Amino acid sequence: MLKRTKVSIKREKQTRDYIPKGTLSFNNEDAEGIVPPHNDALVISVLVNKSRIKSVLIDPGSSANIIRSMVVEQLSLQDLIVPTVRVLNGLNMACETTKGEIILPMNVAETIQEAKFYMIEGDMRYNALFGRYDKDPTGNNHSQAKPGPEVPPG
Repeated sequence: MLKRTKVSIKREKQTRDYIPKGTLSFNNEDAEGIVPPHNDALVISVLVNKSRIKSVLIDPGSSANIIRSMVVEQLSLQDLIVPTVRVLNGLNMACETTKGEIILPMNVAETIQEAKFYMIEGDMRYNALFGRYDKDPTGNNHSQAKPGPEVPPG
């Protein structure tokens, strides 16, 4: 004799109760005045070395963090610059050669995190640009940093 057992599957809706630490999120109040669909750029301010940098573009299509050399000079952090030459492809619809790289301490989600930036002298609409964190290893990204010629010391 077989005994039948009733089996039911209940699917639960996903909830947004858990938000990982360091996540940038917005609520309905933040969306007031925005008419969907919107294609506005995400521009923020960040704390770097105890100074606020305004006009920082979040660009998930870029694989490199970029900062203007003028901003580094205003922060008086020239001594942290590592002279390297790389070519950024696709920046401002052209190629741009970097003047160096710099690792900056940033205040993110109430913690200090370090981020590597490529420094450029060229004209850029924003003071800095944050690319996506997980870089595409295939190199199929605009603004992908590529090695350039060696710079002699001094």
